[in-house]
Amino acid sequence: MASADLRKELECSVCLNIYTDPVTLKCGHNFCRDCIGRVWDTQEGSGGYSCPECREEFQDRPALHRNITLQNIVENFLSTHPDQEESGVFCTYCIHTPVPAVISCLHCEASLCDNHLRVHSKSPEHVLCDPTTSLENRKCSVHKKILEYYCTEDETCICMSCRLDGEHRGHQVETLDEASEMKKKKLRNVLQKLMTEREEMEKRVQSLQEHGRKVQGEADDETERVTVLFRDLRRRLEDLEKRVLREISGQAERISGIINDLVQDLEIKKEELSRKLRHIEELCNVTDPLTVLQESDTGDLFDTEDGDEEDRERHDKLLHDGGDLDVGGISHTLHTGLSDIMSGVNVEKCPGTHVYPHSTTKGEGHINAEPSRRPPQPSPTIQPSRGPPQPSPTIQPSRRPPQPSPTIQHSHLQAGGSNIGAVQQTWGVSGVTDILLDVRTAGNYLHISDDRKTASFTSSHQNRPETPERFQKYSQVMSSQRFSSGRHYWEVDVGGAVHLIVGMCYPSIDRRGDQSLIGYNKKSWSLEGVRRLLDDHLLLRHDSNRIRLPGGVSSGRVGIDLDYEAGRISFYDLCDPIRHLHTFTTTFTEPLHAGVYVGGWGGGGCIKICGGNQK
Repeated sequence: MASADLRKELECSVCLNIYTDPVTLKCGHNFCRDCIGRVWDTQEGSGGYSCPECREEFQDRPALHRNITLQNIVENFLSTHPDQEESGVFCTYCIHTPVPAVISCLHCEASLCDNHLRVHSKSPEHVLCDPTTSLENRKCSVHKKILEYYCTEDETCICMSCRLDGEHRGHQVETLDEASEMKKKKLRNVLQKLMTEREEMEKRVQSLQEHGRKVQGEADDETERVTVLFRDLRRRLEDLEKRVLREISGQAERISGIINDLVQDLEIKKEELSRKLRHIEELCNVTDPLTVLQESDTGDLFDTEDGDEEDRERHDKLLHDGGDLDVGGISHTLHTGLSDIMSGVNVEKCPGTHVYPHSTTKGEGHINAEPSRRPPQPSPTIQPSRGPPQPSPTIQPSRRPPQPSPTIQHSHLQAGGSNIGAVQQTWGVSGVTDILLDVRTAGNYLHISDDRKTASFTSSHQNRPETPERFQKYSQVMSSQRFSSGRHYWEVDVGGAVHLIVGMCYPSIDRRGDQSLIGYNKKSWSLEGVRRLLDDHLLLRHDSNRIRLPGGVSSGRVGIDLDYEAGRISFYDLCDPIRHLHTFTTTFTEPLHAGVYVGGWGGGGCIKICGGNQK
């Protein structure tokens, strides 16, 4: 009964057989190593593992530790309680009914059940062993005697005759029990080593499986990221396509409208000319001189030049000043948009990079350069002497990343002089443009030097005549040069001004109203600098939109680059290295003049045009 209870305790709850290589879980239950491995293989991918006995759950697959004590108990039990039914050996003397044998006699070469074992001879020559059907293997093949010794030199089992008289005479021998225990000891050492190696391999397998799951997780995350990235790229490309197509359509519609108006006017005048032709032909066919001379409507027949000059001007202006599709502007919009998209992709690939959207203006152009490393911040209202109007709210940033600004290598700087070399390398500017200030446009609180290079604020009214060209409200002035094509670059020394504006404007800019300040209307673009006791900042303005940049012009000198065909006005702080402040991008519809403003509050100051002699 005790044997049966012990056998029950040694049974695996999975296979219901005696433990084979038993292992212990954290919960304390034991299983065959192969049995628990198969159970957990079925649980793979279910989100966890559990004990088949108590159902305790484990988040990760636990490492299996061999239960050496339990293994020794199993081995001892099996050695003392052989499974008779599974041995397949039956009693030699029970011929009517097969009865399992409990022992075999090597001398009798027979297997015995319990009943026949009780009457079996107890003499020494009868050697008993575990039930076996291979009795011949237990005897010497030469002397037909029981194998009793083990020859360590030849590593073979021998009988007494082999030891005393045979070929193994004089060899080192051991009893079978001694040799068996010695070999078992070696086998146990090998077994322990193999067990350790198998556990190590299982740990490696588990580590590789965990690494595989980690790699798969990373692959899933990367797949999702790339999917989102390409979805965003497709959306951006579709938006860019729509924007470029709208620009093409808008230009074509505008030009078509102008052409249709001209054609309609010309058709009307064509009909009028046809009427005059018919009337003149009729008069030419009249034979009565008095009738020809007394015709009362012939005065306008000789006025053939009426409206022709105006029509030709409108026709020439259409063909030369806006009658063609602006392919360059469209290409610039396309290339800028593609650069923005690719810039966004590159930034997303660099962890930790901060991306700030740039602003777009309403009106004639849009701002698409990177002003600084942070988004535009609202600035306080600036009220200069005879001040500009209240600025409108800050430009709202768009949803796309900024266009990367050009890099200018400081090695091209010319100390104390013009920095055209550096800008030439980056933008391809051909030379410095000579800028002269037009006194006819200067406000009466602005003094212009004799060389027409310096504009200074003065509190004394200059008593200049009030003309349509002169700015009446603000102390600002335009250049005498006008630019309708090409590339131009000049520099302005702004170190002597507390409140200043430098920029570009159309000749049709208002000269009197509140919106006549450069940068505060649709017809001008400007960089405005303000220096106060606790504040030094720059404002980029066009129409009712603005962008604020922290800090002023550290070098005291501003470089201005105009590319008329490309529709770009760029501003630079000529420090070392040169700092790109901003680029306005638009499509110019009129010639451009340089313009400067010098405010009067805070002591005023002056602005000086640098350089000269167009190359």
